[in-house]
Amino acid sequence: MPIKFSLTVLRPKSGSALAKAPKNNRILSIACCLLPVASSFLVSSPTLAAEKEVLGVVRSGDNASQWASISKRLQASGVNYCIIDLVDVRSATDLSDRPVVFLPGVETLTPAQAIALEAWVSRGGKVITSGAVGDKSQPGVRQLLRSLLGAYWGYGFRSPSKLQPLKTNHQQWVRDSLGGTAWGGAVVPTSVTSQTAAIWQVGDTPSAVVTTERATILGWNWGATSAANPEFDTNWLRAALSRHVKLATNANIPNPKNCNGSIASATPVSQSTNQTQVKPTWQNNNSSNLIQSVATGSSINRVPNATRNQLDEPIDRLAPRGLVPPNSKAPISSVEAFALQQELNNLIGRFESAQLAANSRGNSPVSTTEIASSKIRAVPQPTTQALIDAKKIAERLPQLVKARNYTAARQEWLKASQLLWKHYPTDRPLAQSEIRAIWLDRGTIVRAGSEQGLAKVFDKLAAAGINTVFLETVNAGYPIYPSKVAPQSNPLIRGWDPLASGVKLAHQRGMELHAWVWAFAAGNQRHNKILNLPANYPGPVISAHPDWASYDNRGSLFPYGQAKPFLDPANPAARKYLLDLYDEIASRYDIDGFQLDYIRYPFQDPSADRTYGYGRAARQQFKQLTGVDPTKISPRDRVLWQKWTDFRTKQIDSFVAQVSRQLKAKRPNIITSVAVFPLSEAERLQKLQQHWEVWARRGDVDLVIPMTYALDTYRFQRLAQPWIGSIKLGSALVVPGIRLLNLSLPVAVDQIQLSRDLPISGYALFAAENLDGDLQTIFQRTQGNEKEPIPYRQPFHTAAARFMALQQEWSYLAENNQLVLPNTGRSSFNAKAQVLEEALNELADRPSARRLTVAKAALLDFETQFTAWMRFHRVKNPYQFKVWSNRLDTLDRLLVYGDRIVLQQKLPPVAENKR
Repeated sequence: MPIKFSLTVLRPKSGSALAKAPKNNRILSIACCLLPVASSFLVSSPTLAAEKEVLGVVRSGDNASQWASISKRLQASGVNYCIIDLVDVRSATDLSDRPVVFLPGVETLTPAQAIALEAWVSRGGKVITSGAVGDKSQPGVRQLLRSLLGAYWGYGFRSPSKLQPLKTNHQQWVRDSLGGTAWGGAVVPTSVTSQTAAIWQVGDTPSAVVTTERATILGWNWGATSAANPEFDTNWLRAALSRHVKLATNANIPNPKNCNGSIASATPVSQSTNQTQVKPTWQNNNSSNLIQSVATGSSINRVPNATRNQLDEPIDRLAPRGLVPPNSKAPISSVEAFALQQELNNLIGRFESAQLAANSRGNSPVSTTEIASSKIRAVPQPTTQALIDAKKIAERLPQLVKARNYTAARQEWLKASQLLWKHYPTDRPLAQSEIRAIWLDRGTIVRAGSEQGLAKVFDKLAAAGINTVFLETVNAGYPIYPSKVAPQSNPLIRGWDPLASGVKLAHQRGMELHAWVWAFAAGNQRHNKILNLPANYPGPVISAHPDWASYDNRGSLFPYGQAKPFLDPANPAARKYLLDLYDEIASRYDIDGFQLDYIRYPFQDPSADRTYGYGRAARQQFKQLTGVDPTKISPRDRVLWQKWTDFRTKQIDSFVAQVSRQLKAKRPNIITSVAVFPLSEAERLQKLQQHWEVWARRGDVDLVIPMTYALDTYRFQRLAQPWIGSIKLGSALVVPGIRLLNLSLPVAVDQIQLSRDLPISGYALFAAENLDGDLQTIFQRTQGNEKEPIPYRQPFHTAAARFMALQQEWSYLAENNQLVLPNTGRSSFNAKAQVLEEALNELADRPSARRLTVAKAALLDFETQFTAWMRFHRVKNPYQFKVWSNRLDTLDRLLVYGDRIVLQQKLPPVAENKR
C-alpha cells in the first residue's frame, strides 16, 4: 500500500483534513481508486426512521445554568428527543443510536469524549452544535473537533446582531423565516466542503451558521435566554434537523428520558475530566511583583504569578489518537476499518523494506533480534513465516469487521503487528546514508559530571551510529559553559566546560556537534525546583533585566498552564543580548552547527482569551505603528488582531534572519537548524507566531526539525506527512523528530524505518537520557558500523551513496528473480542507471554548476521512465515501489540543497569532505 495514504486522505468529506493536505494528484487518484476496497468494510449506520426519538441532546456542566431554558425550547420545538449526560460518554455507543446528536453550549470535552464523537459520526451520525463547542478543551481536542465539524467558534460579538439566512441550491432547507436577531459570534469554516447557511450583518459579514454533510454549527448559545428568543431557536433547530430526518409535527414529549432508557434527572451530572485543571493561587513575592510592575500603565488585568500544577508542554497534546484503543469493544467504522487494513499493510511494507535493505547489503544473517520483549536475545530467524502469517491476517481482517466481530479484528491486528515487530530484521547493518541526530539534554550532561563521564556518553552514541549531536548549550537562561555574556552560567556545572568537552569528544569520534539553545524561553519552573529556587523565579536573564520580559494578556509572566517565561522578541536589548551570546558560542567553540529551540512565542489560544507578547517594547512599537495599544485589542477585532499577529510573527522572522547572517559570517559552513511545532501553518501563526516556512524559503536555516512526537507509527506519519512533501521549504532539509520517552522498543524501530522509507534525509531522537540499552544494542547492529556521508554536510556524496544502495536492492531482487522488468525496458533501465550513477559520482568528486546540471538531467530522465520500468513490480509490491520513488525524490532534494550549501556559497572542496 502506498506510504502516503492516511486516514485523513480517505475522508475527503471531512473537509479540513483534506484542505490542509498537500495537493498531490497522484495520492488523490490512488486514494479514489481504493475507495471501492473500503466498501467491503462498511458497517451499519444509525437508523434514521426506526427510532422514536430522532435527537439526542447532550447535557453537561457547561450548559447546566441554561438547562431549564434549553428544556423549554426543546419542548416547544416539538422534536422527539432524549438526553445524553456527557459525563457518561466514554465510547461511541454511549452517544445512543439516534440519528442526530445536539451539543448546545458544550465547551468542554475530554479526549475520550471527542474520540467517541468522531467514531459515532464515522458510523453515519449527524451533529448539531451551538456556541463555542469544545472551546475550553485541550488543544488536541479542539483540533479534532475542527476537523470533524468543518468549522469552529471564532469570536463573540459585543452586542446582538441581525442574522441573514442564505438560501442556495445547496442549502434548500434554509428559509427566509429563519432570520432574526441574536447575540452570537463568528463561525469560522475550516473545510473546502463547509458551506455558510447564514451570515451576521455586521462588519465583513462573518458566518453565523456553517454546515457540512454531517454537521450544522450554530453561531450562538442555543437555549440561552440572553442569546435569542425561543421562536428563533426552535425554528433553527427544526430546520437543521430537517436536513437529516423527517420531522413529526406537534409532538408531545412531557417527560424526556435519557437515551439509554433510564429516567432523566432534573439537573446535569458534573463532569470530572482527565484534563489538568489549572487554578491560580495567590502568592506574595517581592521579586514577582517587581517584575510585573515593569508593565506600568497597562490595561491588562494583572494576575500574580502562581505556583501552578503545570500542564505538559503543548507538544505533548498534538498527536491524534492511534488506531487500536486497548481493550476496546466499540464498533469499527468503515473508515477506521480501512485505516486498520491500510496501516497493517504499511507495517508489512516497512518490514519487507527493512528486510530488503539488510539482505541487499550482502550480509548473511545467522540470527535476528527479538525486539518485542524487554530483553535482547538471539532467536532463530523465521522471518518468512512471520511475514506469511501477517499477510494472512491482513486478508482475514475485512471479513472479521464485516461480520462485526470487532474484538477479534482488533486482536488479530495486534497479533500481526506484534509478530512483525518481533521479527524485524535487526541483526545486521541496513541503514542508508542519513542524518542520525540526537538531542543531548542538560540532565544527561549534568549526570556525566566531567569530561571523562561525558566521554562514556559519546562512546555510547558513536557506537549507536549517531552522527549529529545537539548539545543543550543554553537552557532556561543558563549557558552550560562559563560565559562572559550571560549573567549566570548553569550552577549545576562546576569545574569543567561541557561545551568544550562535547566539541572535542564529538570530533574525536567523527561526529558533528551542534549547539542547541533555547531562544526566547528564559526560565523554567521545573529547573527552579532542582535549584531550590522559588517556583516563580523567572531565570537569571529576566531577573537581571525585568524590562526585557514579555507577558500574557492578564499581565502574568508565566503563560497559563506553561512553566516557562519568555523574553520579549521585540525588545532590542534582549535581542542584542541573545546575538552576543550566540556570537560568543560561535567564536569560542569549534561547533559544526547551531540549533534554535523555543524560537517562538508561548503557546496561546486567542479563542479562549489566552494570548501573549505584551512586553513593554512590543506594546510601544505596535502603538507607534498603529496608534493602538495591543492590550486594548480583542481577537474579535479581526483587522487589528491580524496586524498584532503579523507584528509578533515578524519579530521572530527577523530574529532568525539576524542569527543566520551573524553565524554564517562567523562560520560560513555552519549548519543552522530549528526545532519547530508541526501544527498547520495558519494555526501555528495564531498560536505560536512561528513561521518556519519563511525561514526555510529564505535560506536562513538548513534543517527543519518538526517535533513529530507520537507513541505509534500511524500518528507519527500523520504528523510528519504534511511537511515532508511541502513545496514551501525551499532547499531546506526536513528531519522529523522522534521522542523516545515512553516509546516502546518495536515502535521506535518501526518509526525509524518509516523515516527511511519516506522522501527525507534522516531522523532526530529526543533525547539521550531515553536511549536505553535495548535500543542501543539494535542501533549498534543496524547502523553502528556505517560510516556514510552526512546529508547536510556532504549532500552530493550522500546522493551518490543513496543511489548505490538503491541499485544494490534492485540487483539483489533481480538475482533472486523477484524484480520483474518488462523485456523491452531492461536494457534501457540498466543504461539509464549507469548514466545517473556516473553523473552523481562525478558531481560528488568535483562539485560544479555544470556537473550539477548534468546530474539533475540524468535524474529527471531516470525518474520519468521509472514508473514504466516498474509497472509490473508496482502491482506486485506497491509499497516498495513507493519507497523507491520516495528515495529518488530524496536525491532531487539533496541536489537542490547541495546547490545552495556547496555551490552558491562557493565553499572550498574541503567543506564537502569535512570529516
